Amino acid sequence: MKNGSGLHCDWIAVDWGTSHCRAWAMASDGRCLSEASNAYGMSRLAPEEFQSALLGLIEGWLGGDGTLVLACGMVGAQTGWVDAGYRGVPCAPRGDQPLKISGTDRRIDVRVLPGLRQDDPANVMRGEETQIAGFLSRTPDFDGVICLPGTHTKWAQISAGEVVSFQTAMTGELFSALTGATILRQTIPDDGWDEDAFSEAVSDAMSRPQALALRLFSLRAEALLKGLDGAAARARLSGLLIGIELAATRPYWLGQDVALIGAPALSAAYAEALGAQGLAPQAADATEMTLAGLTAARNGLKEVS
Repeated sequence: MKNGSGLHCDWIAVDWGTSHCRAWAMASDGRCLSEASNAYGMSRLAPEEFQSALLGLIEGWLGGDGTLVLACGMVGAQTGWVDAGYRGVPCAPRGDQPLKISGTDRRIDVRVLPGLRQDDPANVMRGEETQIAGFLSRTPDFDGVICLPGTHTKWAQISAGEVVSFQTAMTGELFSALTGATILRQTIPDDGWDEDAFSEAVSDAMSRPQALALRLFSLRAEALLKGLDGAAARARLSGLLIGIELAATRPYWLGQDVALIGAPALSAAYAEALGAQGLAPQAADATEMTLAGLTAARNGLKEVS
């Protein structure tokens, strides 16, 4: 998808993930003038192909020389366009010293934000730190835990405007693997939801996380012997996986203020699970926070220039 042909902007914000690339044409006053996206994510491109993929998306927005393109996400991974490295925690999530890519088309000045790293226990994030920076740019006094549900869910401890530590749970990827590459693919449909089944599964998994492998096969058995509804099976699987994640991350969120940054439906599931534990997490949209984080990084560049 491409919008805004012939539109000239002040700078361009880019979120370049594993499977997709999204771009926003930005005005100098912070307004978004247009947006575009394509399916040329990091996993589909060799390093020498990134520039052409980017130009195909934003060329209609370019005017003179050196339009700033500020990018976050997997574009800065070791297998991306350039290895932008990591900054060690504790640190503020906003990256004010992005890596400049040399030898690009003269019309663009491409800079890639670094990710965050934690050495003990080892962990990395790339892209989520920009969403956290966007959230903190709007709620600078927040102290607590930010959860970013997704393929690899992040839990980040925030204090005094810094990411102090973080954890990663492969919950989303486990759900995808179980429904696509195991016997559960015959039981779990592509959509459907049962709130009661989800809530019961979260509670079950949190009280007995060691029984997960047994609970997984019971989904298949109940479908065969008792006609378990597909929507209920899907919700139970999600509840079991989120439940064991919450059991493992309990020291992070227990008694803390919690914020969720993610897609609305997935964030709602986490909010329901956390609500049953007595928490009232606030929610923010992932795309909105990404753009806010890139804007904060752009403002940081202005401060040091």
